[in-house]
Amino acid sequence: MMDRINPAAQAAQKELILIKVGELALKGLNRRTFEDVLMKNLRRRLAPLGRFEVRAAQSTITVTPLDADADLHKAAQRVAQVFGIAAFSRAGMCEKDLEDIQRTAAEYLAPQLEQVSSFKVEAKRSDKSFPLKSPAICEQVGGYLLDRFPHLHVDVHQPELTVMVEVRDFGAYVHGQALRGAGGIPVGTGGKAAVLISGGIDSPVAAWMMAKRGLELHAVHFASPPYTSERAEDKVHRLLRQVAAYSGRIALHTVPFTHIQEEIRNRCPEELFTILMRRMMMRLAQRVAGQTGCSALITGESLGQVASQTVQAVACTDAVCTMPVLRPLIGMDKEEIIAIARKINTFDISIEPYEDCCTVFTPRHPRTRPVLKFVELAEQALDIPALEEEALAGVRSLRLSYEEG
Repeated sequence: MMDRINPAAQAAQKELILIKVGELALKGLNRRTFEDVLMKNLRRRLAPLGRFEVRAAQSTITVTPLDADADLHKAAQRVAQVFGIAAFSRAGMCEKDLEDIQRTAAEYLAPQLEQVSSFKVEAKRSDKSFPLKSPAICEQVGGYLLDRFPHLHVDVHQPELTVMVEVRDFGAYVHGQALRGAGGIPVGTGGKAAVLISGGIDSPVAAWMMAKRGLELHAVHFASPPYTSERAEDKVHRLLRQVAAYSGRIALHTVPFTHIQEEIRNRCPEELFTILMRRMMMRLAQRVAGQTGCSALITGESLGQVASQTVQAVACTDAVCTMPVLRPLIGMDKEEIIAIARKINTFDISIEPYEDCCTVFTPRHPRTRPVLKFVELAEQALDIPALEEEALAGVRSLRLSYEEG
């Protein structure tokens, strides 16, 4: 929940967002590069909400509205979803003057102070020229708040509200408890990867997890009309838009897959349908990835979840790949995956009853421990180069962004 802010106090003084970068502090000499990418991502995400200044100083990034039309409430909601941010706070800015700090704390945080019975004050004095040290700031601000809010008492161990005072080079800031950010590292700092996206629960979660590690996402979806419908494709679009709330824009490449699946059905042993289909998907996804500057593939496989996700099946699938295949869900169970899907608001979309091509021509008794030499022997019945070129000639691409509401 976002901090409750006193509207009168907000109008009377400057308000901004303070951002802590967490993991980026460990990047040493490369830290500035990561911060620059994070600030670029923030500017892009906030641009539709008005004019904001985004800058870094003293291990903190500040987001400051530059005009009255800038929507700071929505800005805070978007900041919460940008990877690379460990924590953030909406804060009131004031002069580096004790009386102004005290007054700002009382007015800006009044809605929160009125709803609790205990509090404490913590102070950080980055500007060492400020005459009071941190313990004295805590004592003076705490005493002032006790006078202004007689119902309060100080609890330094388990306060209901922690009032934070930060004295920095460019001013002083007052805010309540910091909120958790999305964590991870900024999207774009880890290169590009292509995620094989279906309409199920797993692949959107896998995409989100790898975007959290800094990868810019492309998505490859396989469509098999008339066996799959336009609603199934629309479902994938909506899933990717939800992931894009965290990752930023995603390029989607839809590959026609009907003829390939029909050829596998007509020419190959039924028990190998699934593994042969997966190998063709990986070949095509790798081609699309190479054409779009990606250096890895991402899948939503979880070991042992279905017949095509045994160790032997995964080995047969990977045999056609020359680039790394990232499987962030490989050791997770379904409940863990569902918990993340609910968190990122993809679960309700994923369970809509519009089937994707993975459910087409499902074998009655799939081979769970396929042997590579027999899989390759079965593939000799297919004209793989011709099927690949035909499918790639029909690829449709578009870019998807997060849409509110």
